[in-house]
Amino acid sequence: MDKLIIEGGKPLKGEVRISGSKNATLPVLAATLLTDETCILRNVPRLLDTNTMIKLLKSLGKDIEWDKDKLIIMSNGKPNPVADYKLVSTMRGSICVLGPLLTKLGEAKVSLPGGCVIGVRPVDLHQKGIEALGAKVRTEGGYIIATAKKLKGARVYLAGASGPSVLGTANIMMAATLAEGETVIECAACEPEVEELANFLNEMGARIRGQGSPRIIIQGVKKLRGADYRMSFDRIEGGTFVLLAAMARSNFLIRDIDYSQLTALDDVLTNIGVQVQVEKNTVRVKSPKVLKPFSITTYPYPGFPTDLQAQYTAIMALTNGVSVIRDTVFPDRFMHIAELSRMGARIRREGGSAIIEGVKELSGAPVTASDLRASAALVMAGLVAKGKTEIRRVYHLDRGYENIDKKLIALGASIKREKE
Repeated sequence: MDKLIIEGGKPLKGEVRISGSKNATLPVLAATLLTDETCILRNVPRLLDTNTMIKLLKSLGKDIEWDKDKLIIMSNGKPNPVADYKLVSTMRGSICVLGPLLTKLGEAKVSLPGGCVIGVRPVDLHQKGIEALGAKVRTEGGYIIATAKKLKGARVYLAGASGPSVLGTANIMMAATLAEGETVIECAACEPEVEELANFLNEMGARIRGQGSPRIIIQGVKKLRGADYRMSFDRIEGGTFVLLAAMARSNFLIRDIDYSQLTALDDVLTNIGVQVQVEKNTVRVKSPKVLKPFSITTYPYPGFPTDLQAQYTAIMALTNGVSVIRDTVFPDRFMHIAELSRMGARIRREGGSAIIEGVKELSGAPVTASDLRASAALVMAGLVAKGKTEIRRVYHLDRGYENIDKKLIALGASIKREKE
C-alpha cells in the first residue's frame, strides 16, 4: 500500500482540471451490458474503481480497450450472469450490474457489494424494485440471485430510511428499459449522476423522461443499440477543490467544473464568507483571513452532499467559533473525526452529528484514511497544517480522485508518494 507525505503550508497557485465523474461513469459502464453493440465512453477517469468495473464487465462478457481517456466496450459473445464476489465486494457501485443482467439475460447472480466503510448501506430497495417488475429474488451464500422470464413495467416506490437510493434508482431504471410496458419510479433519486445515466440510456434508444426529478417514467423497448457518449465532470472532485481553495486561502483556477450542480455548497460558502467567481466551466475562490463557522445538514441532492461532508468538517476545524455537522444520509460517516483530532482539531461526535470548535491552526501528524472522502479531508488538512503529515492507506483516495497528488504538486504542494 502507498502513503502520502505532505509538508504543509505551501502556497497553492496555478490551475487544476477536474476529471470525469466517477459516480456517473460506474453505472454508465454497467448500462453497456444492455446491448451487444459497441459503446464508446469519453472523458473516463482512470481510477481504481473504474478499473474494477472494467474487470467486472470483462468477466461478464465484454471486451474493453483504453485509448487515453476513452473506453471502447464491445461484446465478446460470451454473456455471463454471475458477478463474482472478488470484484463486487471491493466496490459499492458494482451492484449496478444487477438490473442490466436481469433484464438482458433473464437471470443475475450478483455478490453483495462492498466499498467504503461509512455505515449501513442496505440493498433492500434494489430487491424491492426488481421484484415489483416481476423478478423472483433470493439471497443465498452472499449473493443476490434474481430470475425473470420477462420483466414487466410497474409503479415502484423507492424511498428509503435516508431518502431515495441513487444506485437503487439506477438499477431499476436500467432494468425497466427492456421491460414490457411502462415503469414509473416514484421518489427517485434526483442526483446529476442519475440524470446522466438516463441521458446515456436514451442515446442507446431507451425511452426515459423525468430524470432529475422525483418521478422517472420509462417506456420499455425491445432492444438497445450502442452509443458514443462523453462523461460529465466530477462534481464531488470539483467541490473538494473548491473547499481546498477556501481552506488554503488560494485562488487557483479550477477548470472543467459544472458549478451549477453545487448550489448547496455555494450557499454554505457564502455563509462562511467565501466568494466564488464563476465563468463558464471555470471557478476561482476568494477566501477571507478568518472563516465564519456555519452548521450544515447533509441531504440527498439538491441538498448538501454527504460526499463533501468530511471535507467540510476539515474546513470548519479552522474557523473562529462552533459549528455542527449532521449527516442524515450516512449518520455513521464520521471516522475522519479521530484522525483530524490527531492533527489538533477539536471535534466531538454526538449521535449523527459532529460538534466542531474551531482552532487557529492544525499540526502535521501520522494519520490513517478510513474511506474515500475522509482521505480527501485528511489531504486538505495536511496541506494547510504546520509541519509534516503522513497519510496511510491512500488506496481509498485512488478509488475516486484521478492523480490527485500530481494535480496538487502542479499547484505547488509538497507531496511525496511512498510505499508503506
